[in-house]
Amino acid sequence: MKVFYYVLVFLFLFSSCVVVRQDEVAVKRRQGKLIGEPISQTARIYNPLVTTYIKVPTRIVNFKINLDIPSKEGLTIGSEMSILYRVKSSEVKDLLENVGMNYEQELIAPVFRSALADVSARFMAKDMHTGNRASIEEEVKNMINGTLDKKGIVIEQVLMKRIVLPESLSAAIEQKLTAEQRAQQMKFVLERERLENERKLIEAKGIAQANIVEAEGKAKANQELNKGLNELILRLRAIEAFEKLSKSPNAKVIITNGKTPFIVDDK
Repeated sequence: MKVFYYVLVFLFLFSSCVVVRQDEVAVKRRQGKLIGEPISQTARIYNPLVTTYIKVPTRIVNFKINLDIPSKEGLTIGSEMSILYRVKSSEVKDLLENVGMNYEQELIAPVFRSALADVSARFMAKDMHTGNRASIEEEVKNMINGTLDKKGIVIEQVLMKRIVLPESLSAAIEQKLTAEQRAQQMKFVLERERLENERKLIEAKGIAQANIVEAEGKAKANQELNKGLNELILRLRAIEAFEKLSKSPNAKVIITNGKTPFIVDDK
């Protein structure tokens, strides 16, 4: 019997102790009324018959929600959204008193749906699927922060994780992207061909210039060679003339420039 009594006492004491971690706060509720200030990072013993502690996380929470949103052209777009939010520890008591523990569905979700529908109705459906998604997320975040911040909730980020477009629009966007990719590919091919043609032209000009230089060099060499040959031929002709004159029986006087070879037969 004593053992049973001790067990009951142990269970009673164990069930009447609350431990509050660093990423949450707790508010005491006694006989249905919230009393005192929120507590954090502590342990408390309380009477479970008349008192409880309500814990609320103050860390960043990921609230996922799926809903259909309108576009500027009147289409209905399916979306998968994530809302990253946190509760202000100093305003947990007021939040619980005014909204209750189910503040995600009672407060965050309705405000978010209204803001997202208002913002998405200003954008075309294709814009939600492209780079304008970040603009939509930022506008929605700023809009709902204006309302929820007063209630003790801070929206850190709004993320459009997935957008489901109508099949006809999705096919049209895919065809457009394919056409753009082909156009970019063709542009790349044309640019590559242009650069290749420029390379060949520069190469041809270089070869032609080299041929011209080579031809000029050969012409100059031939000119020098011809000049040397002409001098040798003239000297040879002079020698032949002197030989003929030397064989003549007539007396002769030969005047030269001193450079012409003079051959005398001593026979």
